[in-house]
Amino acid sequence: MQYTQLFNKIDELLTQKEHVIIAIEGNSGAGKSSLAELLRNTYSCNLISMDSFFLRLEQRTPERLSEPGGNIDYERFGSEVLKSLKMGDNFVYRPYDCKIMQLTDPVHFKHTRLTVVEGVYSMHPYFTRICEARAVTVETSALYDISVFLKVNEDEQLRRLRERNPVLLERFINEWIPIENRYFEHFKISQNCDYIFDSTL
Repeated sequence: MQYTQLFNKIDELLTQKEHVIIAIEGNSGAGKSSLAELLRNTYSCNLISMDSFFLRLEQRTPERLSEPGGNIDYERFGSEVLKSLKMGDNFVYRPYDCKIMQLTDPVHFKHTRLTVVEGVYSMHPYFTRICEARAVTVETSALYDISVFLKVNEDEQLRRLRERNPVLLERFINEWIPIENRYFEHFKISQNCDYIFDSTL
């Protein structure tokens, strides 16, 4: 299995630590959600999607959207999830639903020894250990025990996105993929991950 090394590392850390937190970053269509679900099914762990933390409409100012990675509500993730994850506490947050463009009912999470944070922007330098010193606090600098980047070549990426939702393909091509790539390149996300897997293969 492609992810054998990753699973072995998780098993090793679970023998050493009370709780382990994993980030899964990567290109749209690269298989982040599939890997996250595999981990959840294998370890019965919590799974947090960064899609739940996109900006609300009133937050989408030109200034904020001009930031690399600025279209995620990293402040809310920090205040509602981050501290509890590091402390191993239960936590609750309200997911943002892109279909209805608003926050939904609160979702309650009980502590599990393994937690997976999945999605683009999960390693935003506001709260990860790879960010510049001026953007990191002691509390957040070592959030993730393992960081994973999934990549896919452009042709396969477009094929998967077309198969997933042909109606949204043009938005992926013209809007979302360029924004994601800008974030990846600006913060050197893949270069700072512990594992890089090519799902094209």
